[in-house]
Amino acid sequence: MKERQLVIVGGGPAGMAAALAARGAGVSDVLLLERDQHLGGILNQCIHPGFGLHHFKEELTGPEYADRFAARVRGDAGIEVSLRSFAVRLTPDRRVSFLRPGALEEVKAGAVILATGCRERTREMIPIPGSRPAGVYPAGLAQKMVNMEGWIPGREAVVVGSGDIGLIMARRMALEGVKVKAVIEIQKTSRGLVRNVVQCLEDFGIPLYLGHKVARITGRDRVEGVDVVKVDERFAEVPGSAFSLACDTVLVSVGLIPENELLEMAGGEIDRRTNAPVAPEVNLTSVPGVFACGNACKVYDLADWVTRDSELAGRLAAEYLGVSPA
Repeated sequence: MKERQLVIVGGGPAGMAAALAARGAGVSDVLLLERDQHLGGILNQCIHPGFGLHHFKEELTGPEYADRFAARVRGDAGIEVSLRSFAVRLTPDRRVSFLRPGALEEVKAGAVILATGCRERTREMIPIPGSRPAGVYPAGLAQKMVNMEGWIPGREAVVVGSGDIGLIMARRMALEGVKVKAVIEIQKTSRGLVRNVVQCLEDFGIPLYLGHKVARITGRDRVEGVDVVKVDERFAEVPGSAFSLACDTVLVSVGLIPENELLEMAGGEIDRRTNAPVAPEVNLTSVPGVFACGNACKVYDLADWVTRDSELAGRLAAEYLGVSPA
C-alpha cells in the first residue's frame, strides 16, 4: 500500500485552495482526487459572473475563477492530480480507497481533507404532492444541462424555492427564451442573495411569490402545470388563495446537503439535521487527522468564502502533519 502525506478528496474550489495552502505551509506530497474529468467542480457549470469580488478584487465567471486555481495546481510538482477518481472508502486510520479508470487503489494518508461538496435536495424531500411526470429537475442539474450539455429543459418553467441556484437558473432560462412563470418560495423572505433577487428576477420581470408553496404538480407524461397556494406563519394553506400556473418544466431549488458519507464511514460524528461534521470549529471533524472544507463543512453563499476557509483547512492539515514552510 502506498503512503501519501496528504490526500484531498474533491478538486473543486475548496479542494484546490486547500491543496495550494497545504503546499505553502510545507506539505511536500499532496494527492488530489477528483471524480470528474476536469478540475473546478461545480464552478465549471456556473458561467454567470459574480465570483472573485472578494478574493481577486475583480468580477469573474465560475470557470474563470476555477481556472486560476487549476493552473496553479497543475503547475505545482508537489500536487498529484488524479482525475476520474472516485473515493469509495475512508477508514478511521485514514486509509483511502478510490476507483480510477482500470483500477481500484488504496493509499494510507498522513492526513485527509474532505472537499466533497454537497448535493441538491430533491422534490421528494419537501415533498410536493401530485403525479410524477417528466419535466421536474433539480435546479443544479438543469444548470449543467443548459450550460454544459446545451439542452433546454422546456419552454415554460416554474422554479420552486428561491435559493441562489434557482434564482440564477430563472435568469438563465429566460435568457434562453424560456418563459419563466414564477419563483415560488414558502418562506416570507428569499433564501438567495439580495443581488440575485434583483439581477435575476426583478431585472427580468419574473414574479417572486413569497409565503407561497406549490401544492401540486399536474400532468401525466409531461408536466402540465402547478397549483400554488398562499401559506400562513405556520405554513398552513390559506383558504381561497389557490391559483394555477401552466408550465412544462419545474426546477426545484430547495437547499443543499453536504456530502459526508466518507466521513460517516470513517466513524465521524455527523449533525443529522444538516449532514455537516460535528466539530468545535470550522474545517475540523471528530476523526483525528481528517478535515473537511468547503460545502462539505457547511453550505456557503460565495465561492470566495469557500476559498478563504479551505486555505485554513490546508494549513490545519500541515500543522497536524508537523511540517512547516521551507
